[in-house]
This record gives sequence, C-alpha cells and structure tokens, in this order.
Amino acid sequence: MTERRPGQWPVDNPVELPAVDEQGAKHLALTAQQARLHVTLGAIRADLEAQPSDICLRAAARRWQQAITAMADELTGHLREAG
Repeated sequence: MTERRPGQWPVDNPVELPAVDEQGAKHLALTAQQARLHVTLGAIRADLEAQPSDICLRAAARRWQQAITAMADELTGHLREAG
C-alpha cells in the first residue's frame, strides 16, 4: 500500500498560513500570558486543596509565597546583572 490516508504525514502540499500581524501577535502574547497564569494558579490551588487541614493549608500557602518571593529575588538579581 503506497497511498497515504487523509491527514497522514508527510503532507505533499502543505497549506500556507497567513502571517500574523502586529495586533495578532500582541493578542497571542496576551493569551499565552493569561493561559500561563491560569495553569499556574490551578496547580497551586490543587496543591492547597489537597491539604488535610487548615493548618497544613496555611503552611503550604506560606511555602508557595516563599518560593515565589525567592524566584522573584533571583530573577531581579539576574536583571540587575544584565542591566
């Protein structure tokens, strides 16, 4: 059998996609930023919801806060060095 089924790779005649204009690129960047935020907050919420008690939940929240602050401090140092 030498013929490919529809959609099977490699495609002999690829479709040309239109170029993304500046407004479209800004929209894609904003959408990607929002998606990244939602995925991240979803992961944090899932971790917090898995905690068995309010004390454990508060401790986990503090760990998240400390980890985020540490990352921000680290990245701030990198920006200043590059600066």
